[in-house]
Amino acid sequence: MSGVDHLHELLGLPAVDFQHETGGAARPAADAVAWRISVDPFDSDREELTWEQEFTSFLEAVDPAGVEALIIGQWGETYEETSAYPIGLVVAAADRLTSLRAVFVGDLVMEEAEISWIQQSDVTALLTAFPDLEGLGVRGSSELVFPPVKHGSLRALTIESGGLPVDVVRGVLDSELPALEVLDLWLGVSAYDGDVGLPDLAPLLTGTRFPQLHHLGLRNSEIENEIAAAVASAPVVARLRTLDLSCGTLGDEGAAALLEGQPLTHLTTLDLHHHFLTEPMERRITAALEPHGVRVDLSERCEPWGDQGAAGRYTTVAE
Repeated sequence: MSGVDHLHELLGLPAVDFQHETGGAARPAADAVAWRISVDPFDSDREELTWEQEFTSFLEAVDPAGVEALIIGQWGETYEETSAYPIGLVVAAADRLTSLRAVFVGDLVMEEAEISWIQQSDVTALLTAFPDLEGLGVRGSSELVFPPVKHGSLRALTIESGGLPVDVVRGVLDSELPALEVLDLWLGVSAYDGDVGLPDLAPLLTGTRFPQLHHLGLRNSEIENEIAAAVASAPVVARLRTLDLSCGTLGDEGAAALLEGQPLTHLTTLDLHHHFLTEPMERRITAALEPHGVRVDLSERCEPWGDQGAAGRYTTVAE
């Protein structure tokens, strides 16, 4: 899971680890930080607690009515127990977490669990329990369920995965999310159940879904060139401010399709970092867009593995 770090912030608030023992140190105000609740079953230096015990301590130590952002970190041996465990506890406390506006489920890094090992669940339970929730993030897609849902407040949805199942994407695109402004999907690779194809993205690319959308991320994909070619003529692009096709297998063919398609000069940012473009193509994109004020991220130029050419390209995150 290289390339994935612990969250540094959520909802614009700095991420802080809650610990039931503070040694007398003052805690931040409930609404001043994004609280990460995490337990490590392999940490012999700390008293072994369940996630439920740690969460209960959190609700007692921090005014739950003031909490705006919550990060669900490691909840035990996460490759054995699904996120239904911590999600259920958060949902049960909905009448106390009355100001909650953002939740991230599965803030784990490689040392805790590979992204493909994180066992998720039906994360829409959080949307049902918190009608005012504005941000939902998920890391890991094993056992992930996202049935179509209606939610009037959600503005940002991120799903990070090494392989995103098509049923999850269909559930997202069939949802009624009229306030959604930011959608970031890490599509991943087929070896880890990433079976989303271009036809599955059609409802999104036509621009008929999510009327407020201004940021679209279709990233970390092994079909990034095909996605770029489809995006080049996709109606949704005209109302975007930022477009993210980073972390995948994008090469000159995909970049050329972008340049030959509809104008992208209205964008504020085009994120293509971690790519397989040649230097001449990098110069073409920069010359076409940066004079118009578009910030183009072309960092992390990669080389294919061995002598495999395009077949040796790789995404940032898979296992």
